Amino acid sequence: MTSGTGSRIRRLADRLRREPASAHETAETPPRQTDAGLVPIREARPRARVTVAGEVRTVALRPRVDVPALDVELWDGVDAIHLVWLGRRSIPGISPGIRLRATGRVTVQRRTLTIFNPAYEIVGSLGPSHE
Repeated sequence: MTSGTGSRIRRLADRLRREPASAHETAETPPRQTDAGLVPIREARPRARVTVAGEVRTVALRPRVDVPALDVELWDGVDAIHLVWLGRRSIPGISPGIRLRATGRVTVQRRTLTIFNPAYEIVGSLGPSHE
């Protein structure tokens, strides 16, 4: 090995150490949500109006004193948020395994991110095993 080859390798190693990790690790970084306007659930903040998307993991009817509430847990692969429709016992088409996009104002209820009465769109299912 000549001194010129050793110095080129050293310069390359120095440059790789100085570059931000994202410059040479893009293949290992999970893709961000590409739909315009979508906010990852972990970035949703209380009192902010957001649009989130994910898979419905659970659907539960939460009886209240006077009004029923349909509680849906939406999972985006990293974090979850609860969507609660007051006065509803069910919503046709919303069941575990369905992909959903929801828009509304975030609040925190019992240390859980929640959106009450969100606008929603069913965007599909995960596959034949969930239909």
